[in-house]
Formats: sequence, C-alpha cells, structure tokens
Amino acid sequence: MTNQQPLNERAQHLLRVLIDRYIEDGKPVGSRTLARETRLDLSPATIRNVMSDLEELGLVAAPHTSAGRIPTVKGYRFFVDTLLSLQPLDKTEIDQLQTRFSQEGDTQGVINSVSDMLSGVTSLAGVVTLPDRNSSGWRHMEFLPMSENRVLTVVVGNDDQVQNRIFTTARPFSPAELQQASNYLNSMFSGKGFSEVRTSIVREMQEAKERMDKLTLATMEMAEQVCQSAEHQDDFILAGQTNLMGVNELSNIDKLRDLFNAFSTKRDILHILDGCQQADGVQIFIGEESGYHPLDECSVITSPYEVDGEVAGVLGVIGPTRMAYERVIPIVDITAKLLTSTLKLRN
Repeated sequence: MTNQQPLNERAQHLLRVLIDRYIEDGKPVGSRTLARETRLDLSPATIRNVMSDLEELGLVAAPHTSAGRIPTVKGYRFFVDTLLSLQPLDKTEIDQLQTRFSQEGDTQGVINSVSDMLSGVTSLAGVVTLPDRNSSGWRHMEFLPMSENRVLTVVVGNDDQVQNRIFTTARPFSPAELQQASNYLNSMFSGKGFSEVRTSIVREMQEAKERMDKLTLATMEMAEQVCQSAEHQDDFILAGQTNLMGVNELSNIDKLRDLFNAFSTKRDILHILDGCQQADGVQIFIGEESGYHPLDECSVITSPYEVDGEVAGVLGVIGPTRMAYERVIPIVDITAKLLTSTLKLRN
C-alpha cells in the first residue's frame, strides 16, 4: 500500500477474515468472532490491538452502534488488490453461460441478453453498453410508405443490426419517390457513420438548400432524423436493479432514490462505463472510487468485449460494496470473453 507500512502476515490474515465474514452476513465483526474464526492462538486483547492498528490505517471502521468493525472502501481495495483468492468458474458453469449465448438469434440479441444473464448469475444488477452506432455506419437504408404521411425507415448497419423508425412527413410520398430517395442516400452515404452522415447532411442543407429540389430536400431531412434518432438510442442495457432493493446497505429510501435516478438518467453511469472501455481486462470501482455520489455504497465491476478485434463496449455488474468479489470478478471476466468469442463466430 502506498505511503504506509505494509501489513504483516497476522494483520493481513485478520483483515481477510473480517472482510470475508462481513461480506457473508453484513454484521460488524468483533474480536471474539475473529479469535474463533482465525484459529490463531491470539487473545481477544491482541486482536483488538490489531484492529486498532487497522482502524488507524483507514482499513476498517467501528460503527457507532457496535463494538465490532466493518471494512472501509480502502480496506476493500487492499483486500481486492492483495488478499483476494478468486474462485474460477467450473466447466459446467462456463458451459451453461455458453449455451445461453448460443440460444440468441442475432448479434443484437446476444448483446441484449448479457445484462439479464449477469443479473441472474450474480443476483446483482447486470449492465452492458451497446456498440457505438455513431461511429458505425449503415450498409443499406430503405424508405417504405405507410398511411397518413408516415414513412417507415429500415436501416441495416454494417454490423447487420436492423433499426426501424417511423417518421411523419409534410406530404405523402409515392413508393417510387421513396425508392429514389433510398437509392440516393445509399449511393451517397453507405458505409459511413451516423454522426458523420448527419454532419454532412446538415452542412449540405445549409449550403445548398435553395438549389435542392423538393424531393432531395425531403430526403435529406428524413435522413437527418434517422441519424439523430440513432445517436440518441439507448447507450446501455441494465437488468436486475431491483435486486439491490434487498441489500441492507442500500435500504435507505433516499439512497435507493438517488441510485435509481442515476440508473434512469444514465449519463454519469455511462461516463464511468465509457472510461472502462480503455481498460485492459477487469476494472473495479469500489464505493466513492467511481467519483459519482449515488454509487458511494456500490461497487462496479466491468470488463470490455470486442467485435472484429476492436473493443466495442463493456459489460459488468453493479452491486453493494459488500459483494462476493472472489466469485463476481471471474463471472464478469469469463462472460466478456464468451461474448467476444460468440460475436466473432457470428461476424
């Protein structure tokens, strides 16, 4: 640990037992409990002295209501970085996860299933960010007429994902006009990213609005709406957030309200997840390490996944700081690897 003396073996052992016990039952751990569970020939007085040292180092804290102690964020961090013994998934568990991936029909279905899968396996909140469609492009766009001046837009992306959007136009368009519009846009912008296309369209409409015929102008306006809609689609999928309602540390109604508001607004959580895309492997934020107040009582564990050899997003779990790290970390890690391999086989 930086800027302090390293813990001796006895102190490390006591801290590990304390954290394991607290994660298991959520109750402050007293010296008598530690004396019994560590199986060390130490008196309760000696253990209390070690606990006092750990408290001075900021690794444990004593709640006002109890003589026992609980781990702090700093204590959890030392535990995760130094003391943790991970529990790798056995072959049966890995096969079960692989089977669930194989049951999904398309790429979008595979990615969408991840948050439910992680939530179900860990009993925490599962999360997966979607591949960045702003930088990806469309391969084909089709406009189809509907009733009452409505147009159905079908966009097939370079990643084979299909999006459908319905727009209301200022006037009705014939099937021939819509086909002409589709042909024009596909010839001009196929393969380009939505953000790039939208920027080009807005610029062209501003520079050449007067010389555009009405059909071309209407075509550009519809395409601009498609790009804007794509840019504002869901950024990540969250599942199992109600699992957190049964956690004692999060049972305070104000904490829950702040947490669920964070899930709803998404912006700050997305900022955290986006930062994890550049991480090499599993990334762990414990409590206030996330820098986002509603997550002060939570830990976020993520791992990036890849599409076509490039990092496309991250997946992970959000749960209380009192979580079974030794099991959750391998679950997140192997799920990211399985998702990457599954998407590689489908592309």
